[in-house]
Amino acid sequence: MCMPEWLPAIAAHRRNMQYKKGEQVFKEGDPVSGIYYVYRGSVKIHKHWGEEKELIVRFARQGDIFGHRGFGTDSLYPISATALESLEVCYIDQDFFYATLRTNTELLFELMLFYAQELQESEKNMRDLAHMSVKGRLASVLLKLKEKFGVNEKGFVAIRLSRQDIAAFAGTTYETVFRLMTTFSQENIVSVSGKDISILNDEKLMQFAKERS
Repeated sequence: MCMPEWLPAIAAHRRNMQYKKGEQVFKEGDPVSGIYYVYRGSVKIHKHWGEEKELIVRFARQGDIFGHRGFGTDSLYPISATALESLEVCYIDQDFFYATLRTNTELLFELMLFYAQELQESEKNMRDLAHMSVKGRLASVLLKLKEKFGVNEKGFVAIRLSRQDIAAFAGTTYETVFRLMTTFSQENIVSVSGKDISILNDEKLMQFAKERS
């Protein structure tokens, strides 16, 4: 969506950066510096939620951007970003990114639509936390992970997450996730092998996701 004549300027200003699994790209409260585009790997976007709790807001994978939540009147990131695996990103500093948006109206329009979609998704997630049963939230999370990352050649969801990360995405506890995943496995709704998860019954998970507490 960027003007072709602007591409050389982007190439001159971008920086390729690499992070190891578990390494933070930035943390909540850091000064906003720029925007990141994922070349390879995946990232969890998370924030503090209550006392010593973490809430995963979203995941970013190849082709996604992150870091944009820090743009605005506040100059501090309201979220953290941590590599879930070996990660390679393209980084563009804030000043040049703003200049790019001022010059490329089509890119600005697409970013506005992206922000609107993200806002709708965030509002839906907050409603789910308030009104959906814990079983429904976990079911919804498993379906979202499958939709976001797809499945690998063995039929497993193509992202390996700890039970703690799954709990942080579902807004619940590790113990609850462990218990429900055991139940889902016994009922042949999912198949679990370590951190690998295969969804066997999408319809049943969708049914759980529609339930309200």
